[in-house]
Amino acid sequence: MASISSVTQETGDNVEFDSGQKYFGPLFLVTMLFFMWGFITCMNDILIPHLQQVFTLQNWQAMLIQTAFFGAYFIISLIYYIISITKGDPIGRIGYKNGIILGLIISAAGCLFFYPAASFESYAFFLFALFVLASGITILQIAANPYVTILGKPSGASSRLNMTQAFNSLGTTIAPIIGGYLIFGAIGDLDISADAVKMPYIALALTLLFIALIFKLFKLPEVNAQGVIVSDSGALKHRHLFLGIIAIFAYVGGEVTIGSNLINFARLPEIAGLDEAEASHYLALFWGGAMVGRFFGAVALADFKNNLNRFLIIGGVALLAFVTIINVYDQEMALYALAFIGLNILVIIIGRFIPNRTLWLFGLSVLALLAVGLVAKGQLALWSIVAVGLFNSIMFPTIFSLAIKGLGKYTAQASSLLVMAIVGGAVVTPIQGLVADLSGSVQLSFLVPMICYVYIVFYGFNGYKPKHS
Repeated sequence: MASISSVTQETGDNVEFDSGQKYFGPLFLVTMLFFMWGFITCMNDILIPHLQQVFTLQNWQAMLIQTAFFGAYFIISLIYYIISITKGDPIGRIGYKNGIILGLIISAAGCLFFYPAASFESYAFFLFALFVLASGITILQIAANPYVTILGKPSGASSRLNMTQAFNSLGTTIAPIIGGYLIFGAIGDLDISADAVKMPYIALALTLLFIALIFKLFKLPEVNAQGVIVSDSGALKHRHLFLGIIAIFAYVGGEVTIGSNLINFARLPEIAGLDEAEASHYLALFWGGAMVGRFFGAVALADFKNNLNRFLIIGGVALLAFVTIINVYDQEMALYALAFIGLNILVIIIGRFIPNRTLWLFGLSVLALLAVGLVAKGQLALWSIVAVGLFNSIMFPTIFSLAIKGLGKYTAQASSLLVMAIVGGAVVTPIQGLVADLSGSVQLSFLVPMICYVYIVFYGFNGYKPKHS
């Protein structure tokens, strides 16, 4: 492994790689991680309606799947933060590579726990397995997100995170299709037993262990702030980080609760009246929209000249490919997808490729789409909710990169705090489920994520501004 002095240079508190180095290999490997945890996270959206039937659960009880999963983000990140301010940053001590390997092994263990959970037909055991699985992903998030921002110029951090998050969304796009088939079963052969989840999660465990082996054998450049181990809470003195933590909470809460309720929303007779297997295709499009939007965002927010022309070329190719694939399946789907992708591109151009401006414009767009989903019926309502994925696209990587900007030696500590905020997925989701139960309307419950996006608009408009306090 290369020494710290050979791969880093320090300017004040900011640590960045020598611009002469090439980091395609490390970025490629880390991108695999984003794909895998995107795939695993979206499998929860398949588990919710499946286990709801297996154990005859109410909406709020089924949403405990997300509470267990995203609750791990909060608990593990909190433990990480406490260790970092008392003993020093753990990633700084063991390195990004070892942190990633540890996270992969823990996640694999969580996947393996699905086998006994299904054998004992215990919902509580499933929740425990999800907690362990998410604990490993939490460690991966803490290590991988800041690592991506460091692998290149600071001005391109949002672009790099958008690109890696695009592959995260590729995983979330594929998961509903593959997971829906493996868990719900082929059409006409639905398997509603707990045993249906055994083999998919054993396969995931083996895949995670294989990736851990690759990371063990591959040499990655390490950055740990020239060996300086920070053991204080200085990160929270930065206003833009503190407000960014709330923004991540709001974003993840909003996105996860929409995805978690999308299948039940599509099943409503006044919306589409689909069964779970058919509705999972729309869930795939929801996450597929996030993937396409992040590819657009990666290009639009990149640090290069003439980025409008390149954006139009690459964006046009991605748009053509995505719509062509949908058109093969359903022409009406393709028309809706084309209309909303066109709106997405227009908003990016209006945002003038400025990260914070694009963020608050996307937030306003989501609020408008949710409003339509609340009052409309049929395909318009369904597609308005599905299209939210397009505008969710750049939010996490953009908020993350804005929140850690200029934190230097506090970057890993700040990352743990931001990952802790992913607990929004554990908190907001059961709230929407409770609202749906109390009101008797899944459609009305989409008022809950609207509150989240109001705050995101604020952060993109003002909250992102660095102020040391």
